[in-house]
Amino acid sequence: MKRTQLSRGLITGLVTAALIAFGLIPLSTETASAADRPNVAAGRTASASGSEGSHPASNVTDGNQQTYWEGPNNGFPGWVQTDLGSNVAVDQVVLKLPTTWEARTQAVAIQGSTNGTTFSTLSATQARAFSPASANTVTIDFTSTSVRYVRVSITGNTGWPAAQVSELAVYGPAATDPDPDPDPDPGTGTDLARGKAIEANSSVFSFVAANANDNNLATYWESNGHPSNLTVKLGADADISAVVVKLNPDSAWGPRSQNIQVLGRAYTAAGFTSLKARADYAFNPATNQNSVRIPVTGRVADLQLQIFANTGAGGGQVAEIQVIGVPAPNPDLTVTALSWTPAAPVETDTTTVNATVRNAGTAASPATTVNVSVGGAVAGSAPVGALAVGASATVPVTIGKRAEGSYRVTAIVDPTDTVVEQDNNNNSFVATAQLVVGQAPGPDLQVLSIDSTPANPAVGSPVQFTVAVKNRGTTASGATTVTRLTVGGTTLNTSTPSVAAGATANVSVTGTWTATSGGATLVATADATNVVTETNETNNAFSRAIVVGRGAAVPYTEYEAEAGRYQGTLLEADAERTFGHTNFATESSGRKSVRLNSTGQFVEFTSTVPTNSIVVRNSIPDAANGGGIEATIGLYVNDTFVRKLTLSSKHSWLYGDTDGPEALTNTPQADARRLFDEANALLSTTYPAGTKFKLQRDASDTASFYIIDLIDLEQVAPPTSKPAECTSITSYGAVPDDGIDDTTAIQRAVTDNQNDVIDCVWIPAGQWRQEKKILTDDPLNRGQYNQVGISNVTIRGAGMWHSQLYTLTEPHLAVGSINHPHEGNFGFDIDDNTQISDIAIFGSGRIRGGPGGAEGGVGLNGRFGKNTKISNVWIEHANVGVWVGRDYDNIPALWGPADGLELTGMRIRDTYADGINFTNGTRNSKVFNSSFRTTGDDSLAVWANRYVKDTSVDVAHDNQFVNNTIQLPWRATGIAVYGGYGNKIENNLVYDTANYPGIMLATDHDPLPFTGQTLIANNALYRTGGAFWNEDQEFGAITLFAQSRDIPGVTIRDTDIYDSTFDGIQFKTGGGNVPSVAINNVKIDKSNNGAGILAMSGARGSATLTNVTITNSADGNIVTQPGSQFVITGGTTAARAWGRANQ
Repeated sequence: MKRTQLSRGLITGLVTAALIAFGLIPLSTETASAADRPNVAAGRTASASGSEGSHPASNVTDGNQQTYWEGPNNGFPGWVQTDLGSNVAVDQVVLKLPTTWEARTQAVAIQGSTNGTTFSTLSATQARAFSPASANTVTIDFTSTSVRYVRVSITGNTGWPAAQVSELAVYGPAATDPDPDPDPDPGTGTDLARGKAIEANSSVFSFVAANANDNNLATYWESNGHPSNLTVKLGADADISAVVVKLNPDSAWGPRSQNIQVLGRAYTAAGFTSLKARADYAFNPATNQNSVRIPVTGRVADLQLQIFANTGAGGGQVAEIQVIGVPAPNPDLTVTALSWTPAAPVETDTTTVNATVRNAGTAASPATTVNVSVGGAVAGSAPVGALAVGASATVPVTIGKRAEGSYRVTAIVDPTDTVVEQDNNNNSFVATAQLVVGQAPGPDLQVLSIDSTPANPAVGSPVQFTVAVKNRGTTASGATTVTRLTVGGTTLNTSTPSVAAGATANVSVTGTWTATSGGATLVATADATNVVTETNETNNAFSRAIVVGRGAAVPYTEYEAEAGRYQGTLLEADAERTFGHTNFATESSGRKSVRLNSTGQFVEFTSTVPTNSIVVRNSIPDAANGGGIEATIGLYVNDTFVRKLTLSSKHSWLYGDTDGPEALTNTPQADARRLFDEANALLSTTYPAGTKFKLQRDASDTASFYIIDLIDLEQVAPPTSKPAECTSITSYGAVPDDGIDDTTAIQRAVTDNQNDVIDCVWIPAGQWRQEKKILTDDPLNRGQYNQVGISNVTIRGAGMWHSQLYTLTEPHLAVGSINHPHEGNFGFDIDDNTQISDIAIFGSGRIRGGPGGAEGGVGLNGRFGKNTKISNVWIEHANVGVWVGRDYDNIPALWGPADGLELTGMRIRDTYADGINFTNGTRNSKVFNSSFRTTGDDSLAVWANRYVKDTSVDVAHDNQFVNNTIQLPWRATGIAVYGGYGNKIENNLVYDTANYPGIMLATDHDPLPFTGQTLIANNALYRTGGAFWNEDQEFGAITLFAQSRDIPGVTIRDTDIYDSTFDGIQFKTGGGNVPSVAINNVKIDKSNNGAGILAMSGARGSATLTNVTITNSADGNIVTQPGSQFVITGGTTAARAWGRANQ
């Protein structure tokens, strides 16, 4: 028995149904009385004590004998049950297993219940034999009893170490009514449409095509007008006998009539032909007739309903469509075994994998190919000859040499679906044992790292490099080799003596590179001239980015409205940059923006770089009752009109006089915040440097005002091409730019990648609608919500401007999502070893958490595990951009905190809470070269929370926030660290925090203690700090807040603090101690309403200043409030005046 095989294609055939139709498998041995009675469990809800893999309880009532439920391995006793909906008299249960399985015996008891809690025995435990000779069917009779819940309890299985049932049918005593089932007769065969690819020419709201074959009558498809069509893709030709169309039987629906035509298309046909002419079909829940059966005859692969009229709605409506029939004769290719030679290879061996391919179908198969993947990547391919019915062939596939290690080996036959099969769901196979490659004797050089001196160079500085070269082999490298480093247009070669086996040589590279603006990519190669014969020649190179200066090397250039030419009103913040009272200037970059009130007013910018795109940070009014509006503004280039840009306030304007994080509302009030949002557009051509871009309010632009804060101009590269190893989501049925939900296609592609069926997922250029989080469906259904992420997945896009996912439904309004509403209906849930690059995720959030359970959603969330790398991803309109970590008690078996996570090139905009938050024991992880704007909580944070497996071990540590640019957090800090050790904040730029510090170390949020060192180095902060919490607390640009626990080991160095709203550096009153802070080479200028350095009255600890320059402080350069137990020594400034009231 092949207990489980990987899901691959878009088509699912029913082999056994065809075999039965051709008389090759005997019919079920159900009693004659059962055949004359309705199965009262058909289509009913099912549940179980537990489920294994992709074999859920729902399979036992789906009418398909080839799908099955399986309990957890060695999880006896196990049970599966069905809810009949109400108390029903029952006297017989029929159990089935897939007809192709070998014989086995299970110890089975039947139990019943009226309330789902207390069960009585209907049939005592007894050994029940399932035999292919009787179609693997067992009939169990018992005394008639009235129950609502029927449970099958299994305590043993001779064929597999788990309970197994494919169909659970329940029958009652014979009825006097010759047709007690008011539903239409199903026709000959089984339902071939369930779970298949389905599409429609239109839909409204969330009533999408996928609802019409999801086995849920409560969901439905509705078209946007008439005529409409709904097409089910069966994937292969089938002989069909009927189509069943169902609506929700709830009386709320009311009677209606739909005018329907049925059409079909064979697999090789170009167009559809009519199977049943147009006719009116009545649906009436009052008479229990909300389902119609349409007899048809034909051999088709695609079945289409065309609906021309509906007396009950403005478009066609279908809750469930069933296509009744049997698969036509076709081959069915499977891989049944994998082996390799040599059986125990070493790195220098060329390995051949032998794949056994069998045709298990009912027709001969033509020639095709088989692919073998090693470690998730296709390693080789070979032709497979034509196969007769039942024939097998062993196909050798050369996979080349492999590095030392253990590899998962998989094979897939007919990988491009060239052969029409009965079942494309069984084409793949996973070897039970891993391919283990041993180390070969000899040297093997690899580069481990590249260090630069200085680590963060200024433009024009000479930079030196050290390359760590390791010999992981068994013998010395022998000859002198060349270690080569390339950076920009510079190549540096260095002679490297022999490296002993197991040793690492730190090679000081000869020569220097002159740092250029924006940075470059470093590539180091060991044995660059190939003088050493190595056991592995594929691991000699290593690359990483180097960023010159502070902040991110962003690809766009930013232009401030107030610095351009304008006709309008300049808005400027007040002296204390008051926030929360509809203060546009406080929320503006540089604390200034330009308001356009009248027709003809404009803001004009002259570009300094070529550009083919524009981003506009703006504010327009909310709708009178909330919810936002859209309004256009004219874009002119060199005074010539080019196009209209559409601006929106749907995601801005939060109201309330509270600072509570989830206490704001979208309902208009006097006080508002989060006033700005952004619009973006790719332009039709590239405009050279020196072009004048004008945003002008024209007569046709209808908003009552427009506030322009800034624009970004960027030369966007063309979309990249699909890598050969990737499979596009279009192969799974996704269609760009059509407004129809593509979630099913994306999820299936990701699942196939996770199961090694495809090597990586490709998201091409286009707008792709996503209305459900991409995740792994928890087979055990642990907890109320599914919180199992994807693992071992690679997702690549054509570029963040080109491959864009978006959602239209707010998270709390999403229908059918199984994950937590707080995590939303967009983006990805990640558990381990996942790489995502070059895409955008535009969420649907409008609030952090508000009335009616409103939620904002999370772009990327989950445990993240090891080896996860996220690069060049744009996230906008989420509650949180990236939330890293899950509580240990969520699912303890899946505990795996982020370790070595890398996020680079991120572009996070307009959130309602954090940008990126490292929680739950995240360690050795890094956010690098990323930009953040308008986040609604800490743009970057390490939160060493206590919800971990072991609080003595799982402490957030050794994380880095390096070379990031942060602008305009409208709540909380630019960068924060709450507990942990070894965490570093380096080379960042932080601008314009509305109410909190630019950088803060704190022990609020009850973190695990700070230990070791926390480093704040080489950052620059502009216009940061502010007043919050009812405007009663003032925060410095850098604030250390030991609320309840100590914050030891802090170093602040090489940092510039300019134009702070209150203090430059503030030691805040708290219950903890902040001892021995080292402040070195720090410049503080213009603390507008505070001190250069302030120790508050309740602060405790000490700081030593070295080479600290403080100028233009409103309250004095160094101020220690009366009663403070904080001691500041060193430095060059002597002013220690108490200049303002205690806070």
